[in-house]
Amino acid sequence: MLGVLNWGLGHATRCIPIIQELLDSGYEVILGSDGQALALLQKEFPQLISVQLPGYSVQYAKKAYFFKWKMLLQGPRLAGAIKKEHLVLEEIVQQYAIDGIISDNRLGLYHPGLPTVFLTHQLQVLSGNTTMLTTALHQRYIKKFSKCWVPDYAGNKNLSGKLGHPKRLDFPVAYVGPLSRMQKQEGSSGYDVAAILSGPEPQRSQLEELLRYELKKYNGSCIIVRGLVEETQAVEHDGSLTLVNFMQTKELETLLNGTRIIIARSGYTTLMDLAKLQKKAFLIPTPGQPEQEYLAKRLQKAGILPSCNQEDFSVKQLSKLKVYKGFPQPEEEPSDLRKFFRLFEGEGKLGTHSKVAFYINLLVVRLNDMLHNRKAKA
Repeated sequence: MLGVLNWGLGHATRCIPIIQELLDSGYEVILGSDGQALALLQKEFPQLISVQLPGYSVQYAKKAYFFKWKMLLQGPRLAGAIKKEHLVLEEIVQQYAIDGIISDNRLGLYHPGLPTVFLTHQLQVLSGNTTMLTTALHQRYIKKFSKCWVPDYAGNKNLSGKLGHPKRLDFPVAYVGPLSRMQKQEGSSGYDVAAILSGPEPQRSQLEELLRYELKKYNGSCIIVRGLVEETQAVEHDGSLTLVNFMQTKELETLLNGTRIIIARSGYTTLMDLAKLQKKAFLIPTPGQPEQEYLAKRLQKAGILPSCNQEDFSVKQLSKLKVYKGFPQPEEEPSDLRKFFRLFEGEGKLGTHSKVAFYINLLVVRLNDMLHNRKAKA
């Protein structure tokens, strides 16, 4: 099973290449998440079984100053959700005869009887003067897993900086290389500016409101991908500004490759996509989120991508892109994910008994879906 945290869409999108590689390698994959992250994965892989996991229901503060304190106050509720998730996992393992688990930042998806992987770029969790505490708490959960995979390069020329490369570690870590569902290609999207939104509310909506106001002033065609995964794609036109609720991989890939100016959050998955495409972009970190603020400042200092605080953004800021070099061609070759799947060899690939159980459950799920659809039509 591959479980994904529903905290923005980045955790889901960066798992797409892992899922595809697992399928290409002959593994059966069950998807686990909730909310928008689960909806996105279901659209990308409609043929796969998916299970609903308990939501963490993390709420962001409207003001950056209160971000850390609101997160700390939600600690007990978050711990309860993780415990519930861990209990639900046992039922899922039994029902689907699961032989291995990859968890992208879902802290409760560890299992003592199975090979389990925790995927994260945050081995160090920045939170100001409480960084030591938040890092220790996070690493305590990571140690419950068999292995930790970091989607980054191991050397000095990496993307995550001190987030993924702390000085000391006392648990097994493997650097699997940056993960991106995107492929570099030539072509034009027909837009001059593309803004890509994601992340939890209310910050996603606040940035959308700001960009809708500012991009109307831009002398050119602009599009905002709102980051709202819904049943059908909806397109709205407001003068030279186009708004679309979501795009699937190929459509978004074409847009990013063929658009000269990109505006985005400085979330780590977004940066991996931009690096893969070797693109320039203007970054607006989520207010009060230390991880994104750190990554944006790090790239700006290196002369790669410009950024500014959300309250300071205007279309005039986009002129800064001229003096930044953008992401260069990576010096390291992409990692072969298959070699990391060896953790599951003999256990992760379905044996005869497990394969029979898997397909019996698959048949039951499909029959239930058919019955449900018939009742709905009646």
